[in-house]
Amino acid sequence: MSADSAVARPKVMIIYGTRPEAIKVAPVIKALEKDEALTPIVVVTAQHREMLDQVNEVFDIVPDVDLNLMSHGQTLNGLAGRVIAEIDAVLEEHRPDAVLVQGDTTTVMASAIAAFNKEIPVVHLEAGLRSGDINSPFPEEANRKIVSQIARVHLAPTMVSRSNLLADGVPDENIHVIGNTVIDALHWAVARPMDFTIPELQSLNADDRRVLLVTTHRRENLGENMINIGRAMRELATSYPGLFIVWPAHKNPKVRASIEPQIADLDNVASIEPVEYGEFSHLIAHSDIVLTDSGGIQEEAPSLGKPVLVLRENTERPEAVDAGTVKLIGTATETIIAEVSRLLDDEKAYREMANAVNPYGDGHSASRSVDILNELLAGI
Repeated sequence: MSADSAVARPKVMIIYGTRPEAIKVAPVIKALEKDEALTPIVVVTAQHREMLDQVNEVFDIVPDVDLNLMSHGQTLNGLAGRVIAEIDAVLEEHRPDAVLVQGDTTTVMASAIAAFNKEIPVVHLEAGLRSGDINSPFPEEANRKIVSQIARVHLAPTMVSRSNLLADGVPDENIHVIGNTVIDALHWAVARPMDFTIPELQSLNADDRRVLLVTTHRRENLGENMINIGRAMRELATSYPGLFIVWPAHKNPKVRASIEPQIADLDNVASIEPVEYGEFSHLIAHSDIVLTDSGGIQEEAPSLGKPVLVLRENTERPEAVDAGTVKLIGTATETIIAEVSRLLDDEKAYREMANAVNPYGDGHSASRSVDILNELLAGI
């Protein structure tokens, strides 16, 4: 292809700011890089600086624009205002033909508004997730509903997400069910040979202990809920000395202050720094049970046959609950202990969750996304 024809190709700007966004847009970016009809422009806000950079490095993605908007103690309103202002300038400079955003962060909501105000079509990847509670997760539930009102194209991961969008009044012809790109990313990462670099994890390949992976960070779980989770981890570690609990501690100091004091003296609990995406994918693969309040892990772990117990009262991913790969258990200490113990002690209960069919896709969602983008921008 000549340089002149390459310049004339329609431009798709992909904007993201956090690690979960980076994971899910990475397969689309890689697919766009191979596509001969479209030109990708990668823009990061760096809402989460270090964790975002780790994912970009794993997938060999170098952003075209890095706004580096992360600042200590930033508020949601302060971040949203900065994203809109900065993205407005980027859109003016690069004049993309479409903007793709993923999910439900402040970066996603603000970038979508900025593009909409410039009459640039917004493509929403992972559209249609709903918990039904505007305050849980906060502010994500509101963010994704806002984006659904202004997006031109909705790339829904499942039929449930499609139904949610239809219920919100989105025209059927604007919705495409493609699966979830997180599965594309996970399969790619796990297939890469890798040795654990974190000292506490280097023995996992030869360790015959069962592994409980715990991740928790949700705003709505800060305070007493987080303390309850720490208490449950302590009791499980004490009751099951042959269990190895791995807790990648979130950077939020409120999370660490709630949990670290309760597990600091336990030999079979590894409190480690947040794990780079490629290594974390292999950590999921080595785990037996996942205990989490994260959204993305509810999709990732089942694709590797790992039962997921969700530290929330509701989820915007009910498909996994319906399929039996995920169970909502809340944050009561006694309930956490009982549910983890059931999977450790009852082989039949464990197999039923581990062998359930993952509803989130076949690993080809990124290529479907690019096909739809080509349809949208044909003739430009």
